[in-house]
Amino acid sequence: MNNRIKKKHIKELNSFLILWSTQSLSQLGSSLTTFALTLWLYEETGSALSTAALTICSYLPYVIMSIFAGALTDRFDKKKTMLACDFLAAVCTMIVFALFLANKLEVWHLYAVNAISGLMNTVQQPASEVAITLLIPKEHYQKASGLQSLSRSLISILSPLLATALYSLAGLELVIAFDLGSFAVAFLTLLIFIKVPEVNSEKKERVLVLIKEGITFLKDTPMVLTMILFMSGINLVASAFDAVLPAYVIPNPKGGTSVLGLVSAFSGIAMVIGSFIVSVLPKPKNRMKVIYNTMLISMGTENFMLALSREPWVWCLGQIIGWVVVPIMSANYDVIFRNSVPVELQGRVYACRNALQFFTIPIGLFLGGFMVDEICEPFMLFQSNNEILSFLFGQGKGSGAAMTLFILGIIGSVFCLIMGMKLKQYKYSDN
Repeated sequence: MNNRIKKKHIKELNSFLILWSTQSLSQLGSSLTTFALTLWLYEETGSALSTAALTICSYLPYVIMSIFAGALTDRFDKKKTMLACDFLAAVCTMIVFALFLANKLEVWHLYAVNAISGLMNTVQQPASEVAITLLIPKEHYQKASGLQSLSRSLISILSPLLATALYSLAGLELVIAFDLGSFAVAFLTLLIFIKVPEVNSEKKERVLVLIKEGITFLKDTPMVLTMILFMSGINLVASAFDAVLPAYVIPNPKGGTSVLGLVSAFSGIAMVIGSFIVSVLPKPKNRMKVIYNTMLISMGTENFMLALSREPWVWCLGQIIGWVVVPIMSANYDVIFRNSVPVELQGRVYACRNALQFFTIPIGLFLGGFMVDEICEPFMLFQSNNEILSFLFGQGKGSGAAMTLFILGIIGSVFCLIMGMKLKQYKYSDN
């Protein structure tokens, strides 16, 4: 009986599983290139702010254009939209490859190409989210979300390790070649084997009308809006952490690029564990409470453990504790969102969500890099004889980054405590 049920579930999820696995492979390739370019850029500039600007350029168009992209997603065929965006993003990668081979690759090239790639992702992401909703039955939402978390986790593990290894072995050439090969597999699979059902939506409506509908839905659904704003604050702190981490680990006497890859990989290992946990957990009584508690654990542990230790094994442990709860949060967040937003509105509402939830990421990346380069590193250099600060954060380059991580831990914990009071007011049921 159980085998029959499993076969039925696999059949129901067949198209999703094919799409998920091949798109995950392509995302791995893209992540390898992103990580390798970060290493190349840090070697060229030695600046936390310069490396953070690489990601900022990806997110700015994502934030600015998200609302328009979601409305366009609801007007046009989801599959064709995904194919077009993936192809144009691959062209950007090929441009970087050509410039590098010609020995003409400069920092501003990366910023410009990342901005274009970010724009393509702005349109592709809501189309992909709606396509997944259309491909899977409602009762499999949590399972699908768990699988998506699993793939993101595996990418988090493999991308820093593989990127560091391939970059050390053969430079950017091999990394980008892998990226383009994985894109080809995902593109052809989507083109030939995946059929995305049509949505009965008002495709003929003007874009501005569709945008207004998405904004109006969020205004009329305060629970969803509050949840989005909560994640917006979490993203601010988390993106600042991402900007600080290379500046903390690489110059550390026990650090370096290989250790950065290892530490980054442990966040992925933690997410794999969390993905397996959420796949076997029963439906929680209060999904909103799960979202709040998991983020409080994450914000209140990882930053402090990294800031106050000089040992790589403690950094790895901090990554595990901070990230193991993320898939649990993500699955519950995803279920609430998919069940709360009608499928014919999801493109425009997802896009409004993206604009609100992710606009803090470029701000956080900038603030993290700025705090390290312009405030905390100079401050720690000036206070090099201060025994208390030296005991807490160390000495030399990287001590200012440690101080920044400590400050982020305080900000993240206080934010979770404040927003938790608001989230507790809302009651949610899957039914």
